[in-house]
Amino acid sequence: MISDKDQKLLMLLRKNARISITDLAKVLHLSRSTVQNRIARLEASGVIAGYAVQLGGAFSSNQVEAHVSIKVAQKLTARTNSLLEGISQVSQLFSVSGEYDLIAILQAQSLEELSAVLDEIGNLEGVERTNSAVVLETRFRR
Repeated sequence: MISDKDQKLLMLLRKNARISITDLAKVLHLSRSTVQNRIARLEASGVIAGYAVQLGGAFSSNQVEAHVSIKVAQKLTARTNSLLEGISQVSQLFSVSGEYDLIAILQAQSLEELSAVLDEIGNLEGVERTNSAVVLETRFRR
């Protein structure tokens, strides 16, 4: 279990992982050393596994994103997961319940690139079928 202060700290870091310890301390009404200790504890316990770059501005708005449902031959699931991990346009891969086994989040520079990646995924060993949905607009992202 993590405290309410830790929850708020995580929310602030999700918004901006580069926020200074001083600014975090001010918002949380804690000392700098307390904030540093909390972050160190959250990292050591695996609650915070790392920090990532969020694309923004014109670059992000020009990206084409799609959610691809993938049906996989059960005996080839591990191999298919590994092959999908090797495709740089696959930003996330989820194992799901239901008709499909996986959902891949794709990010490409153009519709042409997205189409090529969809063909590549469809041709992977172990992929039985796919169903794609191109994202038209992102309403919000946390």
